[in-house]
Amino acid sequence: MDLSRRRFLQLLGVGTGGLLIAPALGSGAGIPRALPFAPVPTPLPLPTDGLNPAEQRRRYRVVEVSDRLELPPGYRQMLLAVWGDPVGRGRFGFNNDYLALRETGNGGALLTVNFEYISPLPWRQGFSAATGRTLPYDAVVAALADRGGRIDASQLAADDPLARQIRSLAREALTDLGLGVLRLRRSGSGDWERDPGPEDRRLTGLEGLGDPERQLRSTGPAARVFQRRQRRGYDDGLGDRIIGTFANCAGGRTPWGTVLSAEENIQSQVPEEVHADGSSFPPAARPFECTAKNLYGLGNPFGLAGNKYGWMVEIDPAAPGDPGRKHTALGRFRHEAVAVRARAGEPLVVYSGCDRRGGHLYRYESRGRVQDPSDRGNSALLTDGTLAGAVFHPDGTGEWRPLRPDTPVAPLAGPVLLPHSDRSRGGVERLEQAEAIRAYARRFPTLGDLYDGNDDQERLGALLIDAHYAANAAGITGTARPEDTELDPRSGDLLVAFTSGLASDEGIPDPRIFRGPWGRTPWNEGWIMRLSETGPGRFRWQMVATGGTPADGGLGFANPDNLALDPGGDALWMVSDIGTGELNGDRNGGAFGNNSCWVIPLAGPGAGQATCFATGPMECELTGPEFSNDGRSLFLAVQHPGEAHGRRRGMAREGRAFTVQTSDGQSLDQLRWVPVGSNWPAGAADAEPRPGVVVIRRDDGRPLLAPFS
Repeated sequence: MDLSRRRFLQLLGVGTGGLLIAPALGSGAGIPRALPFAPVPTPLPLPTDGLNPAEQRRRYRVVEVSDRLELPPGYRQMLLAVWGDPVGRGRFGFNNDYLALRETGNGGALLTVNFEYISPLPWRQGFSAATGRTLPYDAVVAALADRGGRIDASQLAADDPLARQIRSLAREALTDLGLGVLRLRRSGSGDWERDPGPEDRRLTGLEGLGDPERQLRSTGPAARVFQRRQRRGYDDGLGDRIIGTFANCAGGRTPWGTVLSAEENIQSQVPEEVHADGSSFPPAARPFECTAKNLYGLGNPFGLAGNKYGWMVEIDPAAPGDPGRKHTALGRFRHEAVAVRARAGEPLVVYSGCDRRGGHLYRYESRGRVQDPSDRGNSALLTDGTLAGAVFHPDGTGEWRPLRPDTPVAPLAGPVLLPHSDRSRGGVERLEQAEAIRAYARRFPTLGDLYDGNDDQERLGALLIDAHYAANAAGITGTARPEDTELDPRSGDLLVAFTSGLASDEGIPDPRIFRGPWGRTPWNEGWIMRLSETGPGRFRWQMVATGGTPADGGLGFANPDNLALDPGGDALWMVSDIGTGELNGDRNGGAFGNNSCWVIPLAGPGAGQATCFATGPMECELTGPEFSNDGRSLFLAVQHPGEAHGRRRGMAREGRAFTVQTSDGQSLDQLRWVPVGSNWPAGAADAEPRPGVVVIRRDDGRPLLAPFS
């Protein structure tokens, strides 16, 4: 049994309710499988392909990559919704991500969809076909060419022709972001289809602009900051109300039927840094930017306040009039992932992650206690509690360190970004030398010394608005991009997908914790961690799966992102997040091929072995895996097909050379034919690519992982 699989079994097999552990198995042909499907081929030789080394050399010498969502035989896919489709009074947005299915009985359901960001090239190319309207994109690019593509549009006169073009362009982009709710029903054959009704609606990036009743509400300590009349920074004039939501990436469902949506990379659209009192920098700090490749600063033309984005948003999909709430007690950072533990008689617990290099893993615990996990009133428990960050120790233990005004300032070794020591200017500064970091801690003994407020609640609000940098100051461990958190229903443990262990100017994953096979660091290909609570404020952790090629000690996938547990409890499902640049040759050289969906059985003869269930179209990311309650349907989002090259013209393809390794460790020179751009989902030559959501089912209608008869 290979090292990576053995580690997986040790954690997912020991102490988790008596799971069966497979005996040690060799690799190559004839591997017994717990899964009913034949693996979808990837460009890499894998232990699950059932081939001996000689057969691998023949099969993998020349590889054709497809621009389709490839599934195993016996499974089929149905396109449920695609960018531009009508949804309520709006349209289905762009770059669909997290999916949440709430079944309502009698074959009905509500599907909540996140819309994360704009990929400029395919968005421009497909906008007219998707919406029936045109964009002033090229005109704005030309007008900004001599300004480096940037402008503070918030200062342009309202009647300036350029201002009108910019606002029109930014409005369309923000309309394609946010959230959507779709009503569904099962047909007589058991397939899911749209059933438009009163619940269908969009909540966009500009929701409530000009209509206060549709503005989002804010709860918790930061709402006090928003209400302040005297502030160091920018005032949008809205008090504790908020216009819209965007950068909606991952999310989660609550036991009481609502959906939590995570605002992630808000720094692309509004200023992220804040003043010591939690007030925002002015819109000019994140100018509008429009070039052939970039479309950023979308909040600038509308004067959006940056401190009101980067939160966890809660909506009730069954209540069309619900404007949504941003729960500031959960902290402001680049939210991705959320998992909710609601046990009667205990505090409500919410886990989340900050998806940046060196970002942190967080745990929120409510002050009050859950009485009935299904009670809609539990939403109030998200307004008052304690946010803590995970401190990982190399011995496999850890602690939750609360982020409160009385928490000591104790930054880890540099380089580290900290709240700027000149608190009159706000923002952050980079400290590298140990003595400078020690001097900083002497000057600001507690987190409360870094933040302003008229009382403890306002000071806490300012701290939570600046949660990531406050966590840096408190010495919370820098991690490897935590992109999903899922609770194992059998053990109650937390599974965390850490996508990439590379460093950046923003932060560094702790190399004592985030190590690849045989202790290698940095390690780009990612991990899945199991975290077990061991007592008040304490936990144990262990990596249970490691990305990478089998030759490098990995399970064959790269960059794990969203996780889902099969409704039958038989397997862990995972989709990958290999960045578009990496797919086209950066970092891992594109060796892993297109982003994909994997299944790891938790019991039986294939336990601990990663098997590819699906590969995505060109330059896409597969996101948001969500199951129907009966396990017969898998909802999957196909995000940003053709992100780098846009429309595939004339079925163009190019040859790329790779060196791969067979199961016996021998090198093999491979020629890989790769489509240039995408035509998904239409598949027709020269069709514009569009993001969309598919439903995957078995041909025989049985649960996805049931044995074939």
